[in-house]
Amino acid sequence: MRLLHLCAAIVAWSFVPILAFAGDAEWRRYVIASTGTSVDMPVSIFTVDAGPPEGGTGRRFFTDDRRADLTVQSVPNPDNDSPATFLAKMRSPAGIIYKRITSDFFVVSSTRKDRIWYNRCNRGNGTLNCVMINYPVSEKRQWDNVVTRISHTLRS
Repeated sequence: MRLLHLCAAIVAWSFVPILAFAGDAEWRRYVIASTGTSVDMPVSIFTVDAGPPEGGTGRRFFTDDRRADLTVQSVPNPDNDSPATFLAKMRSPAGIIYKRITSDFFVVSSTRKDRIWYNRCNRGNGTLNCVMINYPVSEKRQWDNVVTRISHTLRS
């Protein structure tokens, strides 16, 4: 019986950091000064500044253990393409499990290997302003609220 309780405690304890971060995270507004793009970001989750992203202006961040990452960036859109046209030009990855396109933004999500890839881009003036989040498929439920808040607070 003791072994059963010990195993249950170990399993429960292994989920504490993941479950706790969604409600207890410290959030701050991150702003890309050159474009005015901003987003609420959980700075107590994404604690490692990984520098600028490829192909745009902004920043990449990782969790301490690098199991998840967040990129906030403004990508040039010199032809002022609609989100649908811009997404078509990007050649979306295979395996998209969710896609939503409006005149103001697009959201796509897919699964690659054991990770969920989520990308939302809002149409700006000559840019698309994006957040990209990658995290383990096994932690999807724990990440849902974090991803939703980040996505819904993205402003161009």
